[in-house]
Amino acid sequence: MKRISAVITLVLFLFVVSSCTNNQIRKVESSSEVYIRKIENLNDDFIMGMDVSSVIALENSGVTYYDYEGNEADLFSVLAQSGINYIRVRVWNDPYDENGNGYGGGNCDINTAVEIGKRANKYGMKLLVDFHYSDFWADPGKQMVPKAWKDLSIEDKSIALYEYTRDCLKKLKDAKVKVGMVQIGNETNGAMCGEKVWMNIIYQLMASGSKAVREVYPDALVAVHFANPEKEGAYADYAKKLNYYDLDYDVFATSYYPYWHGSLDNLTGVLNNIADTYNKKVMVIETSYAYTAKDSDFSPNTISDDSTVTKNYPYTVQGQTNCILDIIDTVNNRIHNGIGICYWEGAWISVGSESYEKNQELWEKYGSGWASSYAGSYDPDDAGKYYGGSAVDNQAFFDSDGHPLESLKLFELCKTGNEIPLKADAIEDTNVSIDINEDIILPDKVYALMNDGSRQEIEVIWDDFDEETLKNKGIGKYVINGTADSLEAKCYLSLIEYNYLMNHSFEEDPNGTFIPSSWKVNKIADSDELYVETKKTDSLSGDNHYHFWSKANNSIEFELEQEVKDLNAGNYKFSINIMGGDAGNSDIYAYVKINDEIIEKDPMKITSYNNWDEGYIEKFTYDGTSKLCVGIYVKCDGAGAWGKIDEALLNSVGE
Repeated sequence: MKRISAVITLVLFLFVVSSCTNNQIRKVESSSEVYIRKIENLNDDFIMGMDVSSVIALENSGVTYYDYEGNEADLFSVLAQSGINYIRVRVWNDPYDENGNGYGGGNCDINTAVEIGKRANKYGMKLLVDFHYSDFWADPGKQMVPKAWKDLSIEDKSIALYEYTRDCLKKLKDAKVKVGMVQIGNETNGAMCGEKVWMNIIYQLMASGSKAVREVYPDALVAVHFANPEKEGAYADYAKKLNYYDLDYDVFATSYYPYWHGSLDNLTGVLNNIADTYNKKVMVIETSYAYTAKDSDFSPNTISDDSTVTKNYPYTVQGQTNCILDIIDTVNNRIHNGIGICYWEGAWISVGSESYEKNQELWEKYGSGWASSYAGSYDPDDAGKYYGGSAVDNQAFFDSDGHPLESLKLFELCKTGNEIPLKADAIEDTNVSIDINEDIILPDKVYALMNDGSRQEIEVIWDDFDEETLKNKGIGKYVINGTADSLEAKCYLSLIEYNYLMNHSFEEDPNGTFIPSSWKVNKIADSDELYVETKKTDSLSGDNHYHFWSKANNSIEFELEQEVKDLNAGNYKFSINIMGGDAGNSDIYAYVKINDEIIEKDPMKITSYNNWDEGYIEKFTYDGTSKLCVGIYVKCDGAGAWGKIDEALLNSVGE
């Protein structure tokens, strides 16, 4: 009986252990917080990758990760549960100074890759090995040669790269790490490992890396990696050179950060050209998007509200979700031979929230910031000056305390969809320009970006403001806060001297005629040249102006005017500018016509190049119904008289 009891106990124990293990990697359930549309035609082998190269340094710095229930958890378990099937890890040759101090960025050498690979495999995820062939960051801006290879010839460097790649992969294989893909270089836009000649980069170095991969992991995909798909013709040129040098590779991979790298339509066209022309697999191997504009580790972020970047999605958890869903959908359904995406450093969060000084100690000790001060010995111009913490903590899939965001669930739930009630996710900023002499009337509706990615108008309630106080402050830009669907709304109100003229500086010519349709020229004498000219140096503002010239005496006489429609009754002022020369006797003036009769005019003259004269009618009254025209009359009797007209303004005048 004791033996039977012991067997039963052992079976129960194994069942419990098995159940716990299965629970650790069970797939996420639905989300009540984010809308996740279903991605059609999505196969199980589509790569849902995540780069977490910094994770060990972060954990050594005290970072803890949690599951969706708030329990402490292995990061890799949470990622696998969320639908991630590939883990990417960068590999630097020797990211340490002569005293063994790490350069930072995770201090990612091959030993780090082995440890990360084993943890990834434990939860059924394959490893994607990213060889930078540098001792620190390699990207389009820098491709530095490793210290140990600094003085090698290209032939010897090629051998060293082959042996290094082979030995690193053997370490992974000896540790029984399942490797699904290997990158031979990182963002190699015309340079790699200190080389800048394509024959050396591809025929020597990339070929050596590819050879090593085929020998050690024959079933792994070999990938090349480039950045900046928005640069016209660049990727076609790279692919052509790879083909010319007959490189043995499988995947043409790209970085695609929506802030900088153009539209998804452009990405589609660029990668389809490569897939169709060379029959290569293609993928987005680096991407990310911010879920907040706020920084959490006292070290500046790459993306913030002040960043001058393309912002097609709000910096919210839902905005992050919709951005990555659109990229997955594009790669899967629009791009030929698209095999997957990989999110960059989705767990690189703050190592602490107490102070910069406390965090700096951890970044320096464990390499958990993007660079430590020790990296200055290798990269003095960048890391040596700007070392610090994470620049992407606001683009992670975890909050600053290590709890997973609901957006992380998108990788699993996009297979089935996760629809929740439609609601506003963010409110677009409203911009309003109002003449300082007009009543301030703000819109009663604003545009909201909805959780399903659509854009809708919703009602808004603006905070109270004192109109007289604002106007007394004068011309300028002011912020009015408000609320729409419980979300913060902002109206950027510009109080201006509104110009009621269309095309006031002749910049537009929609009909392709000599003069834009908003202006009319009444040619009285037979002038040789009367047209809109594009010449910035001769313009008072913008690139264009109205030009006149005529060779003969008494051949310049014309009116240039604009009829102003839909103007309210009130007091107004008008001005227009002219410069020129060789006028002889001239008669030039700015004018206001009501019902084709001149009611006001101001004499003007032309003297020499770039000496602009302004015709200014200080005040006239308009009844709101009569025909109103403003313009300039020019008559010159000099041979070769010429001139430029620019910058016409029609503004209201207070009582």
